[in-house]
Amino acid sequence: MNWQQDEPKVIDEEMLKQAIEEQGPQGQAGDISKKEGIQYEDVLQLRLDYRNILKIYHLWHFTSLKKLQLDNNVIERIEGLENLTNLVWLDLSFNNIEVIEGLDSLVKLQDLSLFNNRISVIENLDALQDLHVLSFGNNAIAQLENVLYLRKFKNLRTLNLAGNPICEEERYKTFVTAYLPDLVYLDYRLLDEQTRETANTKYKYAIEGMQQNELQKQQAMEAQKISNEELQLHKDAFVEFLNGPQLFNSMFDEDPDGEKLALLPGMEALLDKMEALCVQIFDAGLTQHAQRTAEVESFFTCSREAVADNRQKAAQIAADFESSRRQKIVEMHQITDVELLEDHISSCQEQANQLSETLMSLELQLVDQLEDIFKDFERNISDMVGGFIEYVQGIYPFCRDLENQHHEQQLEIALATLEKVVKNELEEEIPDDMAMLLVDKDTVTNAVSASHDTHLLKIDNREDELLTRINNWMSGLLKSIHDEEVKRNRKRISEIRNYVSYVKDELEDMRLSEHH
Repeated sequence: MNWQQDEPKVIDEEMLKQAIEEQGPQGQAGDISKKEGIQYEDVLQLRLDYRNILKIYHLWHFTSLKKLQLDNNVIERIEGLENLTNLVWLDLSFNNIEVIEGLDSLVKLQDLSLFNNRISVIENLDALQDLHVLSFGNNAIAQLENVLYLRKFKNLRTLNLAGNPICEEERYKTFVTAYLPDLVYLDYRLLDEQTRETANTKYKYAIEGMQQNELQKQQAMEAQKISNEELQLHKDAFVEFLNGPQLFNSMFDEDPDGEKLALLPGMEALLDKMEALCVQIFDAGLTQHAQRTAEVESFFTCSREAVADNRQKAAQIAADFESSRRQKIVEMHQITDVELLEDHISSCQEQANQLSETLMSLELQLVDQLEDIFKDFERNISDMVGGFIEYVQGIYPFCRDLENQHHEQQLEIALATLEKVVKNELEEEIPDDMAMLLVDKDTVTNAVSASHDTHLLKIDNREDELLTRINNWMSGLLKSIHDEEVKRNRKRISEIRNYVSYVKDELEDMRLSEHH
């Protein structure tokens, strides 16, 4: 084929536009689409096969893409697919790929073909847990045990490994069937019950041992997942690590002298009191996070309903206009009188102007409605965040008071202990590290004061971090909502203008054709 004689290419804007126009709507719909411009984020399917592509590039805007064909090129590396998170079907067959990589974000992928490449190891697919169909035929996979990697894909039903060195092993079919018991098709053939029974008998004991190990790993992974989800919830509420002694412990992370001084007799009480205050903030944070989440969901629900209702009204108006317009176009093609035709064209143009005004008016109503919804939401979310900040700022002073009390108590106990050491009246044995601090009054006072300063700084920093993050979250959320609304509004205005422009251009073409 001629494409093989061309220079290898990188996917660029020109190639993408050409592919989309070839595969997109034709006729009137295609003309309107061209006027509106190509919206990459709206494209659902894309064919880029047989284009001598060497490097995958320029695909980051195709965020809605579900099906992508990149087969029959000269691609050497899987890359540039990170933003295609809605991809369900991906064909990379007949390329020069040696390593499986760059697929971690494609978590919705169900059908993946890497047929006829240069792959020697099945790997780096862990994130693709929804895989149903997988093709590695005609590659260089030589280790049959590598198939065990695929046991983690519980939805896998169709697997193609034909044409790999592993297929030459006598035990290939029974091994794959035994270790991948949910497979329905292997190398284009339905796995029959006889094959399954033979495989299960042969590998029964080995599989039982493996299943036990997998169960333990699965249980550990599930426990870790629950732990990670809980931590993420706490982070989203801005109160992570405040449900226990973590703040207290962190006060001593960079305070070695403080750790020694904490061993002085009578210094245990602070921990319980500090932890109780932190738990108050933690509980309030989770409660408020639930309220904020409900408020955000309510806002987006109201906004979506307003947009959908407005779009439905606009669509009905546009459909009625389009039906009437097509009928009039048919009638005008039958008119032979130039002046009469001109009157009809002028009338249609006026109707197009009226349509534009009606649709723009509807859009303006929606903008006002959404602005009212946004203002209510902004007020509610600001009140929520402000109330939580006020609560937090009311608790942290108690933490500082506790530390001040702790400091005074610690200094008093340390000086009393020093006096006993000097008089040789100390009954308890003290660690050598602490004894080095109990040299004289200045050494003790300096150590206690430095420890106190470190602790106050830790408390201040944790409070500042919480307040900064929740304020940043709120301002970021409000800004993103505003930016998305501006983007939606501009797109809608562009759609209206492009459609009306198309209608007027068609009428103008009719006028010119009559004059000629």
